[in-house]
Amino acid sequence: MSNPHKGRTGLDRIRHALGYSIEGLIAAYRGESAFRQETWLTVLLLPLAFWVGRTWVEIALLAGSVLLVLVVELLNSAVEATVDRISFELHDLAKRAKDFGSAAVLLSLLLCGMVWLGALCAEWPRLLGDLRSLIPA
Repeated sequence: MSNPHKGRTGLDRIRHALGYSIEGLIAAYRGESAFRQETWLTVLLLPLAFWVGRTWVEIALLAGSVLLVLVVELLNSAVEATVDRISFELHDLAKRAKDFGSAAVLLSLLLCGMVWLGALCAEWPRLLGDLRSLIPA
């Protein structure tokens, strides 16, 4: 059986792929409370990455660790949706698949926390000085 959508090439394929990606982000935001929470965390932390990080590498690590959480959450949601599509019946393999996805999200959150904690600890004196300079004497 051939898929008629696989015949697209060039800009038409990119346009459709972008549309599907946007639909996926909207569906995840509407249907997954964890994704909504992590999205708001991303909205808060991404601009801060440019203040906390001093080099482009540091900024990329800070921003990348936050975006990784969203990526892993999307993959976890995809696994959960697929398992639920197959059956709502309790099964050991279904539980394992969902638990693996949940564990991946946890590890991405831990990594994000470690990256941010390390950066904040290393830059704390500079950041505190920046904040103090904002307070009128």
